[in-house]
Amino acid sequence: MIDKSNQKLLKIAKNIALKAGQVVKEQENLSQKFSFDDENIKEMKAEMDIVIEKIIIEELMLTGLSILSEEKGCISGDRLDSRRWIIDPIDGTFNFVKKLGPCAISIGLWDKDLPVFGVVFSLNTNELFWGGKEFGSFCNEDRISVSSASNISFSSVCTGFPVRLNMIANDTAAEFWRSVSSFSKVRMIGCASMSLVYVARGSAEAYFENQIMIWDVAAGIPLVEGAGGRVSIKSGSSLNALHVFAANKSIFTAARFE
Repeated sequence: MIDKSNQKLLKIAKNIALKAGQVVKEQENLSQKFSFDDENIKEMKAEMDIVIEKIIIEELMLTGLSILSEEKGCISGDRLDSRRWIIDPIDGTFNFVKKLGPCAISIGLWDKDLPVFGVVFSLNTNELFWGGKEFGSFCNEDRISVSSASNISFSSVCTGFPVRLNMIANDTAAEFWRSVSSFSKVRMIGCASMSLVYVARGSAEAYFENQIMIWDVAAGIPLVEGAGGRVSIKSGSSLNALHVFAANKSIFTAARFE
């Protein structure tokens, strides 16, 4: 049975994502205004990130729940409620600014360390993806499901190198090649939330990324689960960093993932 409280929160999140997506269209003049993070020169910050974050946070604060945002950090809410919002105003900022590939508005609801539901609005296609274990997963109003592929040799995997990943560590390259070598195709699209959407809708069989930040995957993980897939989540080497592997059930079992 669906939790009515979560159902209400899902409706709120969907409306917010659609509203924020409309603002992105209306303020297209901000799309190429950006700067690089002072602490990490690989991290790009767009002005649109700030605009969209403000809209999302103002709306979500009305729910009384705590919020974790990529830009603002933690915003405390009802301490008696273990649920929290985890948001990325624009996931795939580099793609967004450079018009290079997929980018999305990402809003996830988690209960402690467990995903409840996710809402991802694709800024490239204007599609709204939403769902979770107790809801199923959807694109707009159409049900989506993971791929039925069972042979990893004919399967595709989406992945990437997060900006916080230590690329010169001795085991980084070895782990990467060990993880992808069995797949037929490897794709790096620069947007974790949409990579997980592709797994949820069956366009790709798997996704993995090491040291990816929780706000990048918080909405996509429950979408995969709601679409019939499986997800492994392990803590990363820094706060809010994760090691994530998601796939349909057959590939999840077959993949060489650690």
